[in-house]
Amino acid sequence: MLAESYCDWWSLAGVDALVGEQPAGWLAVPAANDAAAPRGKPTIAAEPEIAPLPAVLQRQDTPEVTIPKGPVAFPDAWDEFQHWLATSDDVPGSQWDARRVLPVGPAAAPLMLLTAWPEIDDQRDGALFTGAAGRLLDAMLRAVGTTRDACYVASLAVTRPAGGRCGDGEAAELDRLLWHHLRLAKPERLLLVGSDIVRMAAAASLPETRGRLLDINQDGGKVEAVAVAHPAMLLARPAQKAAAWDSLKLLNRGR
Repeated sequence: MLAESYCDWWSLAGVDALVGEQPAGWLAVPAANDAAAPRGKPTIAAEPEIAPLPAVLQRQDTPEVTIPKGPVAFPDAWDEFQHWLATSDDVPGSQWDARRVLPVGPAAAPLMLLTAWPEIDDQRDGALFTGAAGRLLDAMLRAVGTTRDACYVASLAVTRPAGGRCGDGEAAELDRLLWHHLRLAKPERLLLVGSDIVRMAAAASLPETRGRLLDINQDGGKVEAVAVAHPAMLLARPAQKAAAWDSLKLLNRGR
């Protein structure tokens, strides 16, 4: 039985003779019933070629036509503008976060507070100048005889860009939005909060504006403005509070 088992195994392996001219394998596909086909090499019938469709029936690739998108049209009415800021996908600076931080306060307020975009805590809480930075801002406003409730408080962009920076193309649309927003808000005076908005609105660096009353040209007229560092920066660098007060106290002139 052991000998027969060995013989069966070698037979399955294809060794059916001690000496042979042609190798044989038990995994090889049997040759087709064709006398001309060489022994041990299977033949595979070639598939017939499919005739191509006539040109009129062949699929035609239609090139995609890209229509250039023009500048966004900003609403001219105050209420429509506020609703547009809250809901429209066309608002510059609304693409960076799903939650928008919207302006609060009346138009034509005695003082408008404007920053470039919400801080990280503002974006989380859904309101501008929250937490310790907000409490410091309230103290700054009391020092010049006003409160936040009497002001119009807004950020140029309603969401925060990653890393607090935006590209040149985005900055160009935000620049258009800046002047349109100011034209509709019509503030008596303007407080620019943070170095980014100072660069955008006054074309100057924050240190250059220390103790200076700035004239922001708007719609053929001028709006008096002063610039201070963001309260969050003042908390991180208390030495800059003196520079902020040099500018902030200018708001008391003529009162």
